[in-house]
Amino acid sequence: MRTTECSQTSFSFATSGQREVVARFDGGTITTEAGALLLHKTEQKTRLLRQFAGCFTDHRAPDQIEHSVSELVRQRIYGLAQGFEDLNDHDQLRADPLLATLCGKTDVEGRHRRRKQDAGKAGAGKSTLNRLELTKGAVGKKERYKKIVLNTAAVDELLTDLYIQRQPRQPKQIVLDLDATDDRLHGNQEGRFYHGYYRGYCYLPLYIFIDEHLVCARLRPSNIDASAGALDEVKRIVKQLRRVWPEAEIHLRGDSGFCRDGIMAWCEHNNVGYTFGLAKNPRLTKRIQKQMRKAQRQRAATGKAARVFVDFTYRTRDSWSRRRRVIAKAEYLDKGANPRFVVTSVPKKQQTAQRWYEEFYCARGEMENRIKEQQLGLFADRTSTAQLRSNQVRLYFSSIAYCLLQALRQLGLAGTEMARAQCSTIRLRLLKIGARVRVTVRKVWISMASSHPCQALFADVYHRLEQLKPAPA
Repeated sequence: MRTTECSQTSFSFATSGQREVVARFDGGTITTEAGALLLHKTEQKTRLLRQFAGCFTDHRAPDQIEHSVSELVRQRIYGLAQGFEDLNDHDQLRADPLLATLCGKTDVEGRHRRRKQDAGKAGAGKSTLNRLELTKGAVGKKERYKKIVLNTAAVDELLTDLYIQRQPRQPKQIVLDLDATDDRLHGNQEGRFYHGYYRGYCYLPLYIFIDEHLVCARLRPSNIDASAGALDEVKRIVKQLRRVWPEAEIHLRGDSGFCRDGIMAWCEHNNVGYTFGLAKNPRLTKRIQKQMRKAQRQRAATGKAARVFVDFTYRTRDSWSRRRRVIAKAEYLDKGANPRFVVTSVPKKQQTAQRWYEEFYCARGEMENRIKEQQLGLFADRTSTAQLRSNQVRLYFSSIAYCLLQALRQLGLAGTEMARAQCSTIRLRLLKIGARVRVTVRKVWISMASSHPCQALFADVYHRLEQLKPAPA
């Protein structure tokens, strides 16, 4: 069946009073992404994208390059930050002179492209951008197109460096939050396995955060233990932190998936604290029978959930190399008994059981919000290429986009009503601004919508960022 081609240039809608409402695509050069100027200002102050671009090695012939690595990286990251998850989107975005301006292009209208079919499109198309993701770890002489190699170890180091750069002084305590989550797969990607807990084929990426700062995003197959490789990442990050702050107090926090003797023993030998969830078993529940009965009586008397805390030393029969402090929460809910346990290196005299459990351990739930924020708002789960490495590169792009928005949140939105807003909310309210773009000999004019409701916030964020000193080159 042949599709009917529509040549209509005007669209009539319901009348407004006596006026006819007519719409046309004749507004000239208009962008919907004017708020990205604040992301560009954030980049100017942090040099975040410049540092990320430095992790790539470009093996292309210099005389054949139209889009530098820096320009390609900026185009891809700004696109993700603005909500464009697919490379296909850039076949239209490449014609936006504002995006070209943010990427550092001089010919922002694409008037002087080498090929006639690229005229009017200053940015790169999807076939050029995908070279950032699909290039192998080493480029051979026979490779014709994919020649931009990412140094993954350099990106790993950069993520921790970005946290360090953002600190005006040594933090009193540095808490590394560890968690694993599922990344659902719907193809035959390398490393694809069925995971019984998540009931589907997926990857099992490892995330490590310090507060809201992402310092590790490692893509892994799902046929492994949740803690697999976590100690290697922790060693690398701790070494990097102590290179700057030798006496830093560092503490690991995670659920029972990371409660492994190898991790705890390494912490004990390297002056690193830990607090991990501990899976319940008959021996543990037997130890707190008295407290569970007490909680049950309180629940019956008050009609409300009751909890009693206790701590004791404990050692597994086979897997642990020593006795350790365990904090137990004997809890009784409407649905019945709900005992919970954590193991920690913090001595009893330093922190009481209830305070450490409720105020410290339970705070790890905030990390789960950050993971959801990256996966849902910045497309960290868009791992649909065939190879594990290229999917890891996609995860890096999503991670850097998160770091850029986190920098905007920390440096520009602190003290405002959106200081705790999620990335998707920041995008919707502050970055998606319609504007007319006019290019003259000396300036690029961005005329933003006069009716936008967040004009005052935009101005406030701009002035906050403008007052900051740029990061060292």
